[in-house]
Amino acid sequence: MSEPGSDITVFGTCPPSVREHGQDYLERVRDVARWSDRAGYEGVLVYTDNRSVDPWLVAQNIIQATARLAPLVAVQAAYMHPFTAAKLVAGLAHLYRRRVHLNIVAGGFTGDLEAMGAALPHDARYDRAVEYASIMKQLLTSPEPVTFEGTYYSVAGLRLETVPSPDLVSRFLVSGSSPAGMAAARALSATGIVYPERPEKQAPADPAVTQGLRFGVITRPTSAEAWKAALARFPEDRAGRISHRLAMARSDSRWHEQLSRATERHGTYWMGPFKHYRTFCPYFVGDYATVGQEIGRYVALGYRTFILDTPAQEQDLKHTAVVLDMAGNRSRGRV
Repeated sequence: MSEPGSDITVFGTCPPSVREHGQDYLERVRDVARWSDRAGYEGVLVYTDNRSVDPWLVAQNIIQATARLAPLVAVQAAYMHPFTAAKLVAGLAHLYRRRVHLNIVAGGFTGDLEAMGAALPHDARYDRAVEYASIMKQLLTSPEPVTFEGTYYSVAGLRLETVPSPDLVSRFLVSGSSPAGMAAARALSATGIVYPERPEKQAPADPAVTQGLRFGVITRPTSAEAWKAALARFPEDRAGRISHRLAMARSDSRWHEQLSRATERHGTYWMGPFKHYRTFCPYFVGDYATVGQEIGRYVALGYRTFILDTPAQEQDLKHTAVVLDMAGNRSRGRV
């Protein structure tokens, strides 16, 4: 999705599989995918971790349920060889003529990686991810055999039989707010995804790397309506607070630490859902004009890619479209 006259790209987020199961989960995935497709989003993020359904299975369902939406599949080096991941991307492109984007993740719960024998220090995980994604990029963009010798991967004369056509080339994103995460994004010429601080605290986007933001939006014509909807969807939850604290203890992610320190509510900026372990990003809650103005400040700072949190219903995307249009107009000096 690109706002008229701007270069804003919008992704949605697929529901996580840990809270829903079986056919109910599949129907929820298909609903969110169809809503996002109709809203004109570029794609939807599909999570990966030790507890989630395999993201490639979910990605195939998203493709089958929509006309043009591209899955944005989270790829963790610990789970499969880069050739296998590249082959899955190429296979989906070949079978469905659909693009698959890739969100390269290096983190996760340290216990999960230790259980798999794949634990590394924080920055070394990003070094591994760069090697992993570099091999994937070469396989997916060139019919020539790939030879690569690195610290973590070594391949010789490796190639895909079916390379996606140029119109189906994957976009690479890297999740990570740390210096190591941004260095990985630069090395891969990828989009670095960070979690926004409040607009007045947010640093401008690094001119050396394309940067984007991940957040949620609950907006309505009035602030009172928006907060009523927000508190109904994400009520106070003591058990959730405990789960959040336990999760923080098991993670060495810089973004997790950063968000955990943030004030729970400051104007439209709301950390309640994150601190009650209901989602993994900040939310902006308020009336159209105020939220549109706040998001427009990030656009003016150079952030052009947004990954929005999972909507509760299709109407949420229609409300969000209003503020995204305002944000795009504000960044171009139009009110």
